[in-house]
Amino acid sequence: MQNITVIALGKLNADYFKKAAAEYEKRLSAYCKLKIIELPEEMIAEKNASPAVIEKALEKEGKAILAAVPKSSAIVAMCIEGKQKTSEELAEYLQQRAGSGAGGVAFVIGSSHGLADSVKKEAAVRLSMSKMTFPHQLARVMLLEQIYRAYSISSGGKYHK
Repeated sequence: MQNITVIALGKLNADYFKKAAAEYEKRLSAYCKLKIIELPEEMIAEKNASPAVIEKALEKEGKAILAAVPKSSAIVAMCIEGKQKTSEELAEYLQQRAGSGAGGVAFVIGSSHGLADSVKKEAAVRLSMSKMTFPHQLARVMLLEQIYRAYSISSGGKYHK
């Protein structure tokens, strides 16, 4: 079974997001070994923080993220400037990783300020779900759903149809 790690900055606070994520975690247990790692978001006290203050916070988050990535896992950085893929393309990517014996995949969702450049540079893939912006809690649920859909596609399941 493939190891999938989701590293997310911040916790799911809303009950409906927790329930949705838990449902996809349960469904994914048939396809992969899923681990979700929640890291604390760096607090920025200033409302209109300078780019330098934001960059410093992102770099601190980036160090924590990179330390949390399991050995031999490919990093997939979820970022707006990433490439958009179809569900079928995501399924193909996960299948290729699993079939090659190369190791697991670690999907990374940054904080409200984004992801550190250090994380993006280490990423095997930069992935964008959309050109639109979503709340980070919703992005996590959407990512889990897409991972589930990818495995459903690969197994010939009916969920994707």
